[in-house]
Amino acid sequence: MRAQVTLTVAEAKRIIAKAIATLPEVKQALENGRILLKGGTTVSAVAEELSGITLRISGRVSPRGTKTGRHDGSAHSILLEKGVPRNIDDCFAEAVSTLGPSDVAIIGANAIDASGRAAIMLGRPLGGEPGKGLAGLMAQGCKIIIACGLEKLIPGSVDEAVRCSGIKATDWSMGMAVGLVPLVGRIVTEKEALEIIARVKCTVIGKGGISGAEGSTTMVVEGEPEEVEKAVRAVLAVKGTGTSGSPASLLECEAGSEGCRVHQSCAWKQGKKGVLEWYVK
Repeated sequence: MRAQVTLTVAEAKRIIAKAIATLPEVKQALENGRILLKGGTTVSAVAEELSGITLRISGRVSPRGTKTGRHDGSAHSILLEKGVPRNIDDCFAEAVSTLGPSDVAIIGANAIDASGRAAIMLGRPLGGEPGKGLAGLMAQGCKIIIACGLEKLIPGSVDEAVRCSGIKATDWSMGMAVGLVPLVGRIVTEKEALEIIARVKCTVIGKGGISGAEGSTTMVVEGEPEEVEKAVRAVLAVKGTGTSGSPASLLECEAGSEGCRVHQSCAWKQGKKGVLEWYVK
């Protein structure tokens, strides 16, 4: 049996979160170990599934560029120890050092390529507190899951993107200039998510749309009727859902915000009355 489904970007994040929550290694770590969740909208959706907590959203890409959000006092990253959440915003690297082979780290990405490579944007010097722990995370030996929708698929290679980006290598930027840090782990997109939720094969047949479906993914789902039905019901269950994250943190920064002290090359700092201007030192 075949069924055709479409997921918006926000809906895809929810499907990814639901699929990750069902993985055996995640269930085991939730009950007996540790799960580290590095904040982002997709990972916040995972946090909701696992603990009922929405995370603070820091960096994001909006129509105004690469921006950050308002600090509302909620946690950006958490560590679940046997299901009990702990804010690790001030000790991310220390929390990474506690992870072992039976533990799981779940992080998002800003770019994935056709070769299965992934990378995350960092806009603060050394990537802020999380940036200090990312290299260690890759070496720690824990299970790493990269929760990332297909809207992040880039046409070139992640290696090329890493080489041409850089916080201090960019002279003018719509929002903070960012660099990219490579990530290694199991990538779960909406395609893999449906294949986790049901015993089906998913084939992406289209990308994009209008009227809120910009960046959406259209797929054909194939399998036994009961499995296809299971996948379709999962899609229907997330229809109309919005972006996860603490509401106040979804409001993005303005000129004069706290981050302006450390963010590089942001053209909004020089803009007058909210209008971008070409300005290079």
